[in-house]
Amino acid sequence: MHELGVVFKIIDDLEEVAQENDLKKISTVTLSLGEVSTVIPEYLEDCWKWARQRTDLLKDAELKIETIPAITYCSNCKQTYETVKYAKICPHCGSDQTWLIQGNEFLIKEIEVPDE
Repeated sequence: MHELGVVFKIIDDLEEVAQENDLKKISTVTLSLGEVSTVIPEYLEDCWKWARQRTDLLKDAELKIETIPAITYCSNCKQTYETVKYAKICPHCGSDQTWLIQGNEFLIKEIEVPDE
């Protein structure tokens, strides 16, 4: 389960942002997670719940995950399509000359701090 390592990396990044901005507490973290990013949201949430309790900065912080749909582009017919539904073969022309253009991202989108 690489999600635990991913959570530790997120926490490291959040601690760095907190230090740079003199933040004492973060209440919510919103992630943008690509549909084919290889990170399983349920596992990520479980790891988050465990790891957040080990730092004062994130104790009880909520994790929100926004899914970025996977979209593939076909070089032959110049159209896009849903990657998960059709995989590598273009449903419009049958070509395998296709490229993922969106959906493997993993980003910290937003951090919320409590009102003081």
